[in-house]
Amino acid sequence: MIQLNETHDVNLKSWVASANSEACDFPIQNLPFAIFRRAGSNETYRGGVAIGDQVIDLAKVASLKLLSGDAAVAAEAASDTTLNRLMGLGNQFASALRLALSKGLREGADRALEAAFVPMSEVEYELPAHIGDYTDFYTSVFHATSVGKLFRPDNPLLPNYKWVPIGYHGRSSSIGVSGQTFRRPLGQTKAPDAAEPSLGPCKRLDYELELGIYVGKGNAMGDRIPLDAADDHVFGFCLFNDWSARDIQAWEYQPLGPFLAKNFASTVSPWIVTLEAMAPYRISWTRDEADPQPLAYLESAANRAQGAFDIKLEVLIQTEQMRRNNQPAQSVSFSNFSHSYWTVAQMVAHHTVNGCNLKPGDFFGSGTQSGPEHKEAGSLLELSNGGKEPVDLGNGETRTFLNDGDTVIMRGFCAKEGAARIGFGEVSSTILPADC
Repeated sequence: MIQLNETHDVNLKSWVASANSEACDFPIQNLPFAIFRRAGSNETYRGGVAIGDQVIDLAKVASLKLLSGDAAVAAEAASDTTLNRLMGLGNQFASALRLALSKGLREGADRALEAAFVPMSEVEYELPAHIGDYTDFYTSVFHATSVGKLFRPDNPLLPNYKWVPIGYHGRSSSIGVSGQTFRRPLGQTKAPDAAEPSLGPCKRLDYELELGIYVGKGNAMGDRIPLDAADDHVFGFCLFNDWSARDIQAWEYQPLGPFLAKNFASTVSPWIVTLEAMAPYRISWTRDEADPQPLAYLESAANRAQGAFDIKLEVLIQTEQMRRNNQPAQSVSFSNFSHSYWTVAQMVAHHTVNGCNLKPGDFFGSGTQSGPEHKEAGSLLELSNGGKEPVDLGNGETRTFLNDGDTVIMRGFCAKEGAARIGFGEVSSTILPADC
């Protein structure tokens, strides 16, 4: 597993003053990657790294020859319009680049990198990678149980859940970057008292609070990735909103998995926090002794010791009325990725145990990250108890499911004593009326 190194030193400060703020998502210990350009320009999209309120233009860094060795190779690869080539080089190259940038951004270093700065307030983002394949996992036992109680009251958690990391292959073409807008989806639904289904706009539109995982170095078809080698194949994490049409889902989810209920839109945050940056926030992973223990290919001492991640997650909603009245978004729930029933390494090992080949830029959704408490629910389906209990938004409005014009915002960060706070930024997206 990736170990702590000098880039994680909590005492490091940057000559970029904004990076030293206690509430900053992008201190010198983070240095996440994105694909960007100046907003409204015709510039080519290219890779960037966040430091405080600035973006380091990696194409400019490469052209100015500010780095050497593996760091220079990585910066040149990150000059592409996607990060796929950088991801495919292997994590040692991104690590070398991260170390070189860390050294160049520290207090007392010369400010050569300043020539490659673009203010974050002046940029727009594109998807960080070409996502060839997308797999959505289902790793929160609390979410799985809550949803199961609503859809299958007599048998909420199917017996295979605690033996196998459940997932399905989703639609990568409709994944967009934060700021995405989309129309309320149409689909078939069937009311309990109706003789036949009908086609119309979704009435029970929902968000799903997830973590996104980008694959780095791939594996050849037929080769499996062992559990303790998974770190070599994970580039980093982002925030992920996997929108769901619950009424469409309830009708089509018999007997196969999600289809039109899930393929109309999904939204990722622009910044990828690398696996290396997450090293201080690795924590032990446990399995209740009363539950089935993982099969051998999903079990190791290293995964037990440091397989989980302490990532704090939040969901907020801003309605059209809030925007008209200049009111901020209202927080509706908090959760933590540490509640995940399966680890990221287990997802990778299981995905490839049959010889499935992963490629750089492939994407995993973690599944909705709900915690054990009701306030930690990662969807409105759970918060509203299937639409029976409206959620108070604090301004006189309530929601059981989402309305047109609602913007959903998700945030995430890591913080603890003895380590620098690092953040993921945010992912936001707004619902437009159905096209009908």
